[in-house]
Amino acid sequence: MKLREISEILEAQVITGEDLLEHTVTAGCGSDLMSDVMAYVTESVLLLTGLINLQVIRTAEMMDIKAIVFVRGKLPLDSMVELAREKGIVLMSTKLTMFVSCGRLYNAGLQGKS
Repeated sequence: MKLREISEILEAQVITGEDLLEHTVTAGCGSDLMSDVMAYVTESVLLLTGLINLQVIRTAEMMDIKAIVFVRGKLPLDSMVELAREKGIVLMSTKLTMFVSCGRLYNAGLQGKS
């Protein structure tokens, strides 16, 4: 699924990476525990989280996650935005909850890894 499609489904504000929205992800992961993300994630995954700190960007960089959606209307700190820009990571924010966001993406065809 293309990141542009994800932004539309989630009615998300694109914060960084507007030029990268044609990239494709093959699965989604919703978590506020970065240790779970590290145990779960493979390549081409979208991360949905409500956690707002630099560790989210560092984890995404380490796990080669290309896009992060912050749920519940949360917005990343300026330091997170700057680092995401440097690393080529797309950041979005949606007012939807984690549950609703994951459900919408699943219904649209984005799978999780099991």
